[in-house]
Amino acid sequence: MATLAEITALLGEPRFNWSDPAPWIELEGELGIEFPADFREIVDAYGSIEVNGQLYLQHPAGHLLHSLGEVIRGDLELWREEDMAEFLPSPVGANPGELMPVASATTGEAVFLRVPDGPSSPWRVVIQEFDSPAWTLYEMTFGDWFLAYLRGRDVTVCSRDFAPDRPFYAFLP
Repeated sequence: MATLAEITALLGEPRFNWSDPAPWIELEGELGIEFPADFREIVDAYGSIEVNGQLYLQHPAGHLLHSLGEVIRGDLELWREEDMAEFLPSPVGANPGELMPVASATTGEAVFLRVPDGPSSPWRVVIQEFDSPAWTLYEMTFGDWFLAYLRGRDVTVCSRDFAPDRPFYAFLP
C-alpha cells in the first residue's frame, strides 16, 4: 500500500497539513460513508490542489469553489441523470458497490472511489472517460492509484505529457 512518504518523495512537500477532522466528519455524516484513510491522508496533507496541471483534488474544508463536499454533491447530481448513469459500471452513491465521485481531470476523466461491499473489503478506484462511454476499474487503493499516476503509469489519467520532468502541484485559487 502506497505511503504518504512515497507520494511526498515524488510530488514534493505538502504545505496544507490539515489536522482538524471536523470537515470530514460533517461530510461523511451527510454522505453516509467514511472515506478511506489513504484518501483522507493525502487530501489532508495537500489540500485543494491541481496536480500536474491536470488532476483536481479538493479538501472538505476548501472554500465554496474548491470544497470536496460541493464537488461531490454536484457530481452525484450529474451522474444520477438517466443519460449519464449508463456510462458507469454501477450507480453513484454511498451504498456498497456504488461509486463516490472524488476527483476530476482537465482531460475529461472523472475519478470515483468504489464503496466496498463489506467492512473488510477494500476501496477501489474507477476512472470514467467523460468524452466516451469507457470506464476502468483499478483493483488498487486510492493511494496506490495516485502513486501510479505520479510515476507516469497509464492509469487512464496519464501524467507523462503533463509532467515530463517530475510531478508538481499548485493550490487551487
